[in-house]
Amino acid sequence: MNVYNRPLEPCGAGTGYDRSGSCSFVPSDGGRHLVCARLDKRFLDFTRSRGNALTGLRPGDHWCLCVGRWHEAYLNDCAPRIVLRSTNREALRGVPLGVLQKYGI
Repeated sequence: MNVYNRPLEPCGAGTGYDRSGSCSFVPSDGGRHLVCARLDKRFLDFTRSRGNALTGLRPGDHWCLCVGRWHEAYLNDCAPRIVLRSTNREALRGVPLGVLQKYGI
């Protein structure tokens, strides 16, 4: 289910902890890849500076991000826009809906 408690929509090809294309909740996913983001250069530069280059991804790609990394980017004023209908409701355990909605597309 997504943040609106509706069926989770796909995020992008080959993304998700299980590479299903959706930001599905998987109990063994310690990183909680639940936020469907539309990547931009600013975020890609930020996450690279934190040691995760996301090699092969480009601005405009949709990718399931770790809730913690998205929140860290938010706190550093470089969070990418997110696709709310493709963001898992479990992300709400780490980021309030109101914050996510400010970045929704």
